[in-house]
Amino acid sequence: MKKNKYSFLAFVCVFIFTLSFFSIYTMAEEEKVIYLTFDDGPGGKVTTEVLDILKREEVPATFFLIGDQIKGQEKLIKRMVDEGHSLGLHSMSHSKSKLYSSDKEFLKEMLECQKTINNACGISPSILRFPFGCNNNSYHLKKTLVDSLHENNLKIYDWNVDSTDGANHNASPSTYIKHAKSDKNNIILLMHCGYMNKNSAKALPDIIKYYKDNGYTFKTISSDTDEMFHFMKH
Repeated sequence: MKKNKYSFLAFVCVFIFTLSFFSIYTMAEEEKVIYLTFDDGPGGKVTTEVLDILKREEVPATFFLIGDQIKGQEKLIKRMVDEGHSLGLHSMSHSKSKLYSSDKEFLKEMLECQKTINNACGISPSILRFPFGCNNNSYHLKKTLVDSLHENNLKIYDWNVDSTDGANHNASPSTYIKHAKSDKNNIILLMHCGYMNKNSAKALPDIIKYYKDNGYTFKTISSDTDEMFHFMKH
């Protein structure tokens, strides 16, 4: 009887050890993911160049689009969809004074942007990014607006790595490459593909190479992706 008891205890110990080892191993092997995101498109030749690079490198990205820039560039929007990229809302005007005048105005612009994208390609995105981020020098995110967006089935995605190409579109490609590099396991990288972001496109191949070389999986943001936003502490 004692022998059976000791055998059972030994089995339990081995099982616990194996489970612990498996958990540690799983944590060590956690998937590294990067979401390449581009704001302020479509931007003519710059957006075209970004799409060409993504196609050549065979990596997907997410484009947060400005509604007022879509007219006349519907082919670019359709190309994004056809080549496996995801689309998000980035307002109609990208105007701080208009967008952040009230929660109602912000929601109105996002829903109008959604309709504009749908008219261009038949897709109604449910993901969005606040122009200038959800906490900026004109606005700090409020729960009332988050609730309103969620009630309209819209989800919010800021970023946790910034290439800084939005702060200064005239900086060198090497500056963007430096700031875009990170060793976080889960990265949402902010970049831009507006008309003025030529150097962002020049930096993109080296940024992609860095993350490929470091074993990252490239994914697109969808409504199933965990939201990324925060409230400022007062």
